[in-house]
Amino acid sequence: MEAKASKEIVEELKEQWKRLWQERIDDKVRAEGIANGDYSKLFVEKGTVVYATKDFKPLIFREILELHKLVDIERIIAPNPQVGGWGKFIRTMIAARKPSSRVQQARQYLDDQKQKQQLKKGGRGWLHT
Repeated sequence: MEAKASKEIVEELKEQWKRLWQERIDDKVRAEGIANGDYSKLFVEKGTVVYATKDFKPLIFREILELHKLVDIERIIAPNPQVGGWGKFIRTMIAARKPSSRVQQARQYLDDQKQKQQLKKGGRGWLHT
């Protein structure tokens, strides 16, 4: 029963979170976003800066869930990509992998086989002087 109640709370918080970001007022002069309404469950009052470009601590949904003292936040929200998770695993372990030695040998062999083309105008370029 407790899991259902916490799931409902999380869904309600997600709805308010989406509304906060959709309905914010963008101040282009100061380069910041301001909350349009009062979002008590997100601990955001009307007029609070929710986004700015300089010297600003952004709102983090995970911290809001922790303030509500919900259990098993990790099951509800995926981890931050900088901390860990599938995205970071792919970037660090799979995408950053160096090619095997066979692939390197094949590339080197193909590069050696290529012949350079004859230069236009004997290497002087395209313009007539």
